[in-house]
Amino acid sequence: MAVPLCQGWGLGVALRSRAALRPLGLLAPPARGVLGPAAGSGTAAGSGTAAGSGQEALEENPFYGKYRHKIQELRRSNPDVFESRMEKRSEVKKQPVGHSKQGEFIRCMEEKAEGLASKTSKGGFTKDKTLDSILNVEMVKEKSAEEITQIWNQYFSAKDTVYAVIPADKFDLMWKRAQKCPSFLYALPRKEGYEFFVGQWSGTELHFTSLINVQTQGETAPSQLVLYHYPDLQKEKGIVLMTAEMDSKFLVVQDAQCLANQVQLFYATDRSETYGLVETFNHRSSEFKYMAVIAELEQSGLGRELRPGQASDKS
Repeated sequence: MAVPLCQGWGLGVALRSRAALRPLGLLAPPARGVLGPAAGSGTAAGSGTAAGSGQEALEENPFYGKYRHKIQELRRSNPDVFESRMEKRSEVKKQPVGHSKQGEFIRCMEEKAEGLASKTSKGGFTKDKTLDSILNVEMVKEKSAEEITQIWNQYFSAKDTVYAVIPADKFDLMWKRAQKCPSFLYALPRKEGYEFFVGQWSGTELHFTSLINVQTQGETAPSQLVLYHYPDLQKEKGIVLMTAEMDSKFLVVQDAQCLANQVQLFYATDRSETYGLVETFNHRSSEFKYMAVIAELEQSGLGRELRPGQASDKS
C-alpha cells in the first residue's frame, strides 16, 4: 500500500517519553546506564583479539541475521578487508557514550556517491529515473498545481511505495542544505531499539543504506531505499514531485515512510538546533552525538507505529 507524505509538510510535534532510548547498530558503543544491557557489556576488547571480539559483537547485534549472508560473503571473498573493518568497529565502540568520530565514515559515503552515476543500478532500482518515465511532462504542464497533485497521488495510491508533492519553498530549503550537508544518520525504531541508516544525496536522489552495510561493505554498500525528487515543475507550478523505490527484502513501506519523514524533520526544519545536528555530522564529526538524533525522533513522534506495542502510546 502506498503512503502519501503530502500531509507531512506541516509536521506536528507529539511529545514522547525518552525513557526507552536504547540505540542499536554497529555505531553504538558499549552499554552504560541508559543504553541497557542488550547493547554490550561495557568492557573494551583486548588488543590481541580485536577482529575476533568484533565478530562476536557483530553476531550479537539484533540485526545481524538480516545481513548475515552479505557479511559472510565479504569475510570469505576478502578476509583482510573484513578483519580491518572489524578492527575499526572495535575502535568506534571504545569511544565515549554518545560520541562517534564520523570523518572516515563520511568520506566512505562520499566515495559511494561519486560512483553512483557510473554504476549499473542494483537491487531493482531504476538508473537515471526521470519524471518523463512516469508522467507526460509536456501534457501536465497545461494543468494546475492542484490537478497535478491529484494525478500524482492517484497514480501512486495503489503502488507499494511512498510519495509526496513538496512545496517549492520547502524543497529549496532542503536542496540548499543538501548541497552543504549531503550525508546524515537516521534511526528507525525497532522492537529491540533502533536500527541506523545513512542517507546520502546524489543529485536530487537521496540514497539510504543501513549502517551495518556501510561498516561491513564500505563504498560498495548497496542502496536499500532511494527517494527521487523531481524539480521539473518547481518554477512553473511551485511544486516538486517525489517518489521512491526500496529493497523489499530489508524494508517495508512504513520504514520508507519514516525515513522520508525524517528527511523533512532534519532538512526542512525551522529549528536551528535540529538542522544543527546535520551540520555537525557533516562538518564537525568529532562532536556528533547520535543520541541527539534519537531524542529528536522521540520528540517528533515519528516511527511510533514501527515499534510493536507502542503504536497507541500517547505518553
